[in-house]
Amino acid sequence: MNKSLKTIFYDRHLSLGATMVDFAGWLMPMQYKTGIIEEHLLTRKKAGLFDVSHMGRFVITGNDSLPFLQKVLSNNAASLNIPQAQYTIIQNENGGAIDDAYLYLIEPNKYILVVNASNIKKDWDYLNSFKREFKDLNIEDKTEEIAMLSLQGPTSKFILDKLIEGGRLPEPLKNSMSIINIKGKKIIVARTGYTGEPIGFEFFIDKKDALMIWDILIENGAIPIGLGARNTLRLEAGLPLYGNEIKEDIPIFACPLSRFAVSFSPLKGEFIGKNSLLKQFNAFKKIINRNYSLINDLPRIIMPVVVLGKGVARDGFKVFKDGKLVGIITSGTMVPYWKTKGSGLEISLTDEREMRAICLALLNSNLKENDKIYIDIRGKEVEGVIVPFHLKSDTPPFARPIIYGITIKKENLPNISYKEKVKDLLNKTIENTIWRQKECINLIPSEQTISPMARLLSIMDPTFRYAEHKRVKSFYDAEVFYYQGTKFIERVETLLIEEMKNYLNCSEVEVRAISGQMANMILYSAYLDYLNRGDIKNEPRKIRYVLNHHIIKGGHLSAQTIGGIKNFVSIDPRTEKPAVVNFPVCLDNPFKVDVEETKKIISEYKPELIIFGKSLILHREPVKEIREFLNTIDLECIIMYDMAHVLGLVGQYFQEPFKEGADIVTGSTHKTFFGTQRGIIASNYKEEDKYYPLWNCILNRTFPGSLSNHHLGTLLGLLVSTYEMNYFKDEYQKKVISNAKSFAKALKNCGLHVVGDPSISYTETHQVVIKVGYGKGIELAKKLEENNIITNYQATADEEGFTASGAIRMGVSELTRFGMEEEDFKVVAQFIHDVINNNKNVKEEVKKFRKKFLDLKFCFKEKEFEPLIQKLHSLI
Repeated sequence: MNKSLKTIFYDRHLSLGATMVDFAGWLMPMQYKTGIIEEHLLTRKKAGLFDVSHMGRFVITGNDSLPFLQKVLSNNAASLNIPQAQYTIIQNENGGAIDDAYLYLIEPNKYILVVNASNIKKDWDYLNSFKREFKDLNIEDKTEEIAMLSLQGPTSKFILDKLIEGGRLPEPLKNSMSIINIKGKKIIVARTGYTGEPIGFEFFIDKKDALMIWDILIENGAIPIGLGARNTLRLEAGLPLYGNEIKEDIPIFACPLSRFAVSFSPLKGEFIGKNSLLKQFNAFKKIINRNYSLINDLPRIIMPVVVLGKGVARDGFKVFKDGKLVGIITSGTMVPYWKTKGSGLEISLTDEREMRAICLALLNSNLKENDKIYIDIRGKEVEGVIVPFHLKSDTPPFARPIIYGITIKKENLPNISYKEKVKDLLNKTIENTIWRQKECINLIPSEQTISPMARLLSIMDPTFRYAEHKRVKSFYDAEVFYYQGTKFIERVETLLIEEMKNYLNCSEVEVRAISGQMANMILYSAYLDYLNRGDIKNEPRKIRYVLNHHIIKGGHLSAQTIGGIKNFVSIDPRTEKPAVVNFPVCLDNPFKVDVEETKKIISEYKPELIIFGKSLILHREPVKEIREFLNTIDLECIIMYDMAHVLGLVGQYFQEPFKEGADIVTGSTHKTFFGTQRGIIASNYKEEDKYYPLWNCILNRTFPGSLSNHHLGTLLGLLVSTYEMNYFKDEYQKKVISNAKSFAKALKNCGLHVVGDPSISYTETHQVVIKVGYGKGIELAKKLEENNIITNYQATADEEGFTASGAIRMGVSELTRFGMEEEDFKVVAQFIHDVINNNKNVKEEVKKFRKKFLDLKFCFKEKEFEPLIQKLHSLI
């Protein structure tokens, strides 16, 4: 390659004082005046701008583009949605890497394959050698025509948010893509990068627009970064470099990232190197379980190593253990990091920096984390240790260096007598109860204070007992209890079921689940039993498709593949991920389901289970509309509504799920429903209904399938709470919703950013959400807590995770029960404004204000109960 090749940004690099070097035939900036160390640190704290236009960009089009890519690349190109990216490898027949690459699907049958600068010609020739096998295939080298930039670091998003004139940033998920407009120019942007930063974007820009985009990014705070820091950043992140960690003569599965880059999907057919890669993969699966029977197929694996002694490990240095050669360093250097202060959620970066010696090494596969090794550094044996990683990126917006040897300091517990321990526990419990019940404004939407009577009943004798039971066909479905002394609790459970039926207006209720999460797990496993009831001798098939709310759109954790539903859902053969699709949301209101788009998704995927319900819920769910649509297309599908947050709002003021078409309702009984902490499952199936066998499966999955003791004390407390709910329901529900709307409007009037639809006063439920600034949710929730206002920091739909939370979620149901009216919530709104916007200390004002609201409403406290209450007290 001609050594004079320059990217479009060459003159910009010179004007910024860059030290230019030849890299793979391109003149590129090694560093700017700031230097490699500073550039590394600035990327980790701010936003680094990288010229990556030296990378090769091949545009692949035509009807045969997918079959071609499936053959010549290691990953499953068919799994990509439009637009989306994936890490992949150009592999040889022996399972080695000709190159590693990134594949971007831009539009139907149009891909961009980004390859390493040093391999452009080699990759081009190799890929084109297969072109004749595909009739409708076009491969173009667009490296010179399409410029490429990378913006990486925690403030990247701030910069782009200021500049975007049209379109939206990609969803906050790795490899997602979108098209944006800056200064009238269309730019393809992807959440990809080579730094380990959790917030990072790569841009594909028309060459004629590239300089303008570079300039405007620099003007708005992006910091130019050279190849030197790019290398230290990728090394700290444990990312492979072609020629070091990835080569043609190194098995692809020696690099841990290969598990994301290699697919054996049937959709790929017979692809290049499949058999060799499969042997490596089978060995890899055994090795990670410390079974080394196939180690000859994967003798060495890339592992992160920390250098404990003095010296810097460089690529090519030998590694020993117990005097025997066990590997070789592939990359190594000194990297800087920001020192931190605090711990856990309160950890923050300081302005102090340190250096550490780290490396990646190709080591014998039977070595493991925490093994001590020795590196030959210029004839001297220097101690090192194998670590799981050098950096973690799972708590955005910052990538976090993991420093070997740092452990969390544990609290020094007092060495006192057991009587003193008891006194301490009692005193601390008294202090906490007074603080939470009498001095705080509790706005957490998933919490409730149960009534005094429910509290008392929850600690009576049934608390210590068992009452396992199930229906037995031989006794005509009579409930058979497996313990004696259970007549009372049998009556309690029977009464509770009837009260819940009355409340939900349904025919069947299961009350034994001890949490909403358990209720959902019971339902999922019961549905599998139902689907497989005709075939009990084969491996049970799983649910073919599930439609749910994604967690970043407010979905319940128990409905996510990272939560409760994972083991019950099939793997989609196309995506090779659990067969879950998510509700689309309205572009102008991400808290509301887009019904028309949902209908299209249902028609395409034909889900067997639809899960409504959210933990961030401001709107009614479109149960009625979706049930009517399912009937129209004659699709057999179970509609489940997880009403955990809104169970206490079932009725005319919010939603009547069974009337609207829900099959199953689950929920926890301690949020808007002001009972003890338990869960319920309900349906409106009758014995003659087609799906009634599903109800029988639910009963069996409850017991003996999921529990034995079902916490009888809280069952007793829940019964009286349900009496209270049925008695006070109308007044309570109406007041909760009116208070929430008033609270939202008051917060808005105070100048806070209330999310939702202003035409309905921002909410239809008990919840109100305010945006407080990207990444500031945790800090401000803590500041509110210091002022005795208890809230819940919340990540919204455009944020990358809970540590990047830019919102605060609040609920009015508990304070409504303590007697607060609409005018009172205006006072609370002012307190919140004073803390967030004015940094005012309102703790004493809050304590004084809360003293007005100590008497719990919507519960039985009449004098006629007093003699019985006193008698219960005397029995404790």
